[in-house]
Amino acid sequence: MVVEVGYARAWDPEARTPWRPMTAGEARERDAAGLPYVAVYRTAGRETPLEVRLVSWRDHYVGLWVYDDQGRRTFDLDMRLLDDPQRLFHRYSVAWNYPGPETAEFDPKCPRVILDLFPDGRGRRKEEPRGYSTSAGLRDDQRWMDRPAFGEWPLLSARMHGLTEPPVFEAAEVSEGDGGEAPATCWRPPRPAQPGRIGELFRPGVRVTDGYHPEQTVVEPHRVGTVRVPSGLLAVSGLFTSHENGPHLTVPVPPGEYVLDEARVTFGYHCQWEGAEVTRTDPTAVRLLVSETPAASWDMALGADDDLRIFIEGQTAGFDTDGATGCFADAGAFGTLLSLFERGLIKGEPDLDGYEDLADGSMFMQRTWDTATGGELMAFATTGDGTYPVWLGRSEDGELVGVVVLVEGMPEILPERDGDTAGA
Repeated sequence: MVVEVGYARAWDPEARTPWRPMTAGEARERDAAGLPYVAVYRTAGRETPLEVRLVSWRDHYVGLWVYDDQGRRTFDLDMRLLDDPQRLFHRYSVAWNYPGPETAEFDPKCPRVILDLFPDGRGRRKEEPRGYSTSAGLRDDQRWMDRPAFGEWPLLSARMHGLTEPPVFEAAEVSEGDGGEAPATCWRPPRPAQPGRIGELFRPGVRVTDGYHPEQTVVEPHRVGTVRVPSGLLAVSGLFTSHENGPHLTVPVPPGEYVLDEARVTFGYHCQWEGAEVTRTDPTAVRLLVSETPAASWDMALGADDDLRIFIEGQTAGFDTDGATGCFADAGAFGTLLSLFERGLIKGEPDLDGYEDLADGSMFMQRTWDTATGGELMAFATTGDGTYPVWLGRSEDGELVGVVVLVEGMPEILPERDGDTAGA
């Protein structure tokens, strides 16, 4: 079988067409420079491609999208280039098994198998929508593949398309023109979770929505108190998970005492229990204020074992909690502070020195302090269990100015109305 190979700057998955086709020579140059490009494999008489290979070496990424005769994606493979430049790691994949030709692409009811793998040998195999999950149980040669040289890639989907003989590759013709501006739907390499406009949550008057309440208004941040960090190492962690190796995350800060405040929104809604319109104020985030300088950018705090090279689209790092509670604390006294927290909250020891149950109406619940070092811990409530990313706000010069945890995800910022003076 003859398979035509074409190259382009990008691929538009909605239109199923390449954007800005280019010659193999141009693609080879982009490949050598680590720049993104795609390779599209087609056969005569078939409207949809057999597969599309998506490459961005600067992002340590190679993807493979396989299509059926109806133009539906049936397989999505995410491979990563890690420490060995000659091998690719099978990081993540989804295989859809459409029941019939009328089933829509990515139908949530469509059976699919997800492999989520890690270089240390861990991995899960999940069957959706059943929700069935087991250990991946793959051999090393199933997790890794040799990296082919440019122009020597095989048709990786040959078996899926029922091809038994090696295909013969031919170069596709390159159409003239620059293709115009790239459609917003064009593929881009996977990115970890993005922070959003976190600073807006601390600007009174900004309007937001959490998707359930159509409109909420940011009010003045509520100052909860301060946290002393004499060791110069801030801990941000859950409180009811294993801490054999210390807190989940640590962030270097100048030794000192820092203001802790919470971002809040107010909104009205009809309360069925009271049979009337009521106004409510809820927290959206907690912040340790390192400096009064406004944050110009935000990045996600990473733990010692976090490797951005293997993050899939939207993946987060952060602290885990199975008790809907997190904390800011002095990492130098974390063990003592955590013990005081457990003795005060769980064991309920009366008149415990070094533990205080706060009842000021804020989302914060408990504070502990270590008299020997002066280090402190402040616990706060999240809206549930799971992983909570920690966002580091930085000034224009890159200096750390704040550490923020969103307690239930980033709300959508609504457009300002004419005449609004929020943040003015």
